[in-house]
Amino acid sequence: MPYHPATRELYLGTEGGKRMIEEQWNAIINRDPSYDGQFFYAVKTTGIFCRPSCKSRDPNRDNVLVFMTVDAAMAAGFRTCKRCRPDQFRRPAEELVHKTMEYIEMHYSEPFTLGGVAEALHISHYHLHHVFKRLTGFTPVEFLLQVRLAEAKRLLEETNLNVTEAAVSVGFVSVAHFSTVFRKQVGQSPSAYRNVTRNSNVR
Repeated sequence: MPYHPATRELYLGTEGGKRMIEEQWNAIINRDPSYDGQFFYAVKTTGIFCRPSCKSRDPNRDNVLVFMTVDAAMAAGFRTCKRCRPDQFRRPAEELVHKTMEYIEMHYSEPFTLGGVAEALHISHYHLHHVFKRLTGFTPVEFLLQVRLAEAKRLLEETNLNVTEAAVSVGFVSVAHFSTVFRKQVGQSPSAYRNVTRNSNVR
């Protein structure tokens, strides 16, 4: 079962919410299509984000934030403009990140190598690592770890699998390694996490 999609937003929402530079503002007020895909702008008062070439009326500059990806704008809570449909515009690099995340979500319980993902996507592992890190701020391996931990937490909360079975189910070969990583990321051991969450659900 795939992990909760909120984990993906954590990664995709890292590149955005920046103040504009003059060049970007000029592109917006001139509705310059050559900047489409280079950035997206959101208006805080409307809760909507657009392409630079959008034909909507000029926004108040003080209310504008700039995002480098569609996903970053959406993760920040902005809705897509129905006029210019920025969600239908994806740069090749952004599409690569999406495909990588989808692949990891589908295969997180299997043995993982960056080379294996790169081969499945028909690109070099160096290019994959570089693009993923640049757009999300995290490596594919770090994203995989969060996917596995999110699913492990779900299994500990909702099933009767023991810690070893939960660890193996999400792709960890070593239970000791799973427990170490879990404690470091979550702040408590898998067994303690299960006890706390189940006790809180009983109340």
